[in-house]
Amino acid sequence: MNIQGFRVLVQCVVAALLSPVGSLNFKPNIVIFLADDLGYGDVGAFGNNTIRTPNIDALASDGIKLTHHLTAASVCTPSRSAMLTGRLPIRTGMFANGRIVVNIFAANGVGLPTSETTLAEVAKTVGYKTALVGKYRLQ
Repeated sequence: MNIQGFRVLVQCVVAALLSPVGSLNFKPNIVIFLADDLGYGDVGAFGNNTIRTPNIDALASDGIKLTHHLTAASVCTPSRSAMLTGRLPIRTGMFANGRIVVNIFAANGVGLPTSETTLAEVAKTVGYKTALVGKYRLQ
C-alpha cells in the first residue's frame, strides 16, 4: 500500500474541484466507489469476463477509469477515513490497533474528529452537492 499515491489521487480531485470557475463549461460528476474485499480484476471494466458488471463497466467507459488502486488500510473504517480526509488513519484516530479496528458507535462518542476537513466539505465550497451511501461507520 502506498499512501503517497493515494495523496496524489486526493490532491487531483481537490485541484479539479478548486479549479477556476471559467476553466470548465460544466462541473463533472464525481463518483467514488469504495468496496470491501473487491479485487482489481473483479469487475468487467478491469478484465473480469466471468462476472457480469454492466453498470460499473458503463460508468468506467463513460468516465475516467483509474488503474492504480491504493488504500491506506486493509480494513474498512481506516480506509474510509483516509478516503474522506486524505490523511493516514492513525492521524485521525481511525486505525486498527493490532487486530481490532476502533469500535465506532454513535453512542460512545468515538468517530472521525469534527475538526477534520473532508473531501465532501471541499466539494461543497465550490457548489457541489454531496452524498454518502452505504456503510459509513465514522459517525
